[in-house]
Amino acid sequence: MPHDSLDTASRRITILRRAAHRGDELATVVEVDRTDDATVSDCISRGVLPVALGHEPGDAPACVLPPEAALAAGEGGLPGWRLTVLADGAREEILDAVCRTEAAYLRADAAVLEEAVDIAGLPAVDVAVSCEVADLDAALEAVRLGADDLVVDGWSDETLGELRDALAPVRLHERVALPGHTEIDDARATLAAPIFKAYLDQIDGSGLARPRYEWAPGKDMEPPMPARRLSAAYEDQEWRERPNEPALDALRPELGAVLDRSLDGIAPTRDEVELLFGARGSEVEAIAHVADVLRERTNGDVVTYVINRNINYTNQCYFRCGFCGFSKGPKSLNMKGDPYILEIHEVVHRSVEAAERGATEVCLQGGIHPDFTGDFYVGVLEAIKRRLPNMHVHGFTPLEVWQGANTLGVPVKDFLTRLRDAGLGTLPGTAAEVLDDDVRKFLCPDKVRTPEWAEVMITAHELGLRSTSTLMFGHIDHPRAWANHFEVLRDIQRRTGGLTEFVPLPFVHMGSPIYLQGKSRPGPTWDEVILVHAVARLAFDGLIPNIQASWVKLGLEGGERLLASGCNDLGGTLMDENISRASGASHGQLATPEELEATIRAAGRMPARRNTVYDVIEVPA
Repeated sequence: MPHDSLDTASRRITILRRAAHRGDELATVVEVDRTDDATVSDCISRGVLPVALGHEPGDAPACVLPPEAALAAGEGGLPGWRLTVLADGAREEILDAVCRTEAAYLRADAAVLEEAVDIAGLPAVDVAVSCEVADLDAALEAVRLGADDLVVDGWSDETLGELRDALAPVRLHERVALPGHTEIDDARATLAAPIFKAYLDQIDGSGLARPRYEWAPGKDMEPPMPARRLSAAYEDQEWRERPNEPALDALRPELGAVLDRSLDGIAPTRDEVELLFGARGSEVEAIAHVADVLRERTNGDVVTYVINRNINYTNQCYFRCGFCGFSKGPKSLNMKGDPYILEIHEVVHRSVEAAERGATEVCLQGGIHPDFTGDFYVGVLEAIKRRLPNMHVHGFTPLEVWQGANTLGVPVKDFLTRLRDAGLGTLPGTAAEVLDDDVRKFLCPDKVRTPEWAEVMITAHELGLRSTSTLMFGHIDHPRAWANHFEVLRDIQRRTGGLTEFVPLPFVHMGSPIYLQGKSRPGPTWDEVILVHAVARLAFDGLIPNIQASWVKLGLEGGERLLASGCNDLGGTLMDENISRASGASHGQLATPEELEATIRAAGRMPARRNTVYDVIEVPA
């Protein structure tokens, strides 16, 4: 039962699990009295981050210091998000240390907890009160007295689940050594490389602790959620066996209000989209439920797919996107695999093969070869259309269009007109990654920036060319960036109406350079996958009618589960798809129409074959 004084659903408590012994696999930190190289390396090898206790952090990400030492560390340049001040000493000393260091946490034991809460409650003080607790009763009492953060030793998932349920409707979120609101740019600039990698491996897009399951997009594993739920946020048995029963009236008021308005046909604002991305557990399931209601209103029970073939005509590229495991430079000792380029006659041959297998679309994407000009793209189009005049060519990302126009020295509009007249049907909405330039400058620094991507899309739509839209998520991005991305797409669609679908693309990390270099997270969590698809349905309601689940990234099982989260399309058969495979995905090269239809039926929906622009071609018996 909820604790009698915990009566606000808007309150959030964080919990930090410290290692109680060397074999504690659930902990994220261990507090140490020294941070020499051997100690730090040992901690990282155990999957925990060292937190310096009683001294400055050195290479550790964070430290816990008494007031005088905290002041000295702050004067030495230690940022407050790496610091916990001990509530030890005179009240004035503690307050001074908290104010001047802007520490993230003020740690108090039970004897001084109430005074620490009083200090934190003073005007203009912004610090979370942290308390070490031994058991469930002590944790509940600490929260009742005003603690915002709990530090525990050796707690199991089951104990954590008991606390979560006892605190309800107060929300419990697990954190790591650094606060959940830590900016990834600050961590990148401040932390030593091995610590930064270990930190990224522990967190989700909000900077909170990610679940411990092994699943990630692209792995040949079933999604990690329980059989009766959508959310895989927790591992305790009570959570996993409890049925998914979304109750909108039990949500925190600000979240429930957004969902109520969505059901009334009022799409969330940009800030409300970001709020939705911060959902956890049963909140995720409530959002997915509303998304599914909106999906049914818009699309009914029909789930579509297209018979198509991806043709990746070269893997050579002079752009250096950190996430891309597909592109190759010139063949050399430090490049895995062989660089290739398909001759135009081979592209045509593969298009003919696709037509013979029932494809209505060929999708052309590849690296940006240093020898390519816009004439190459036009030549490929003309060759395909000469042989297959009725084949829909879905090709050339905004990056390829921008580069093609640049190489010919013509405006984007003139080049797009030439592509359209040569037979281009639609543009893929890739090369978007995340339409937030604060992220792009690290993720793909030499690619087109957000306004340039938008310029290509708006111009294409004005010329009568429609396009898809995408978001690649789960690397160095965050809910703020996702909300910004959604707002860019909504702006484009309100202007032109040219976007046919939205396709979330979970980041496949296993073979991606940015992950192998220790500079990104290992893909999104399952709950983040659910959220991006479900929030898209809410955000694009009345604007973009089709939300696609990418079986290429998630497998057919993952795609099936997303059909309960607002999705109405499973994409294409592809026949050949090498980009996801090159980044480590175990699936992605081919799904037969029969497999897609069986997946759709297993979800209780009706399959239908479509063309690229969502005209239904056939409804199977």
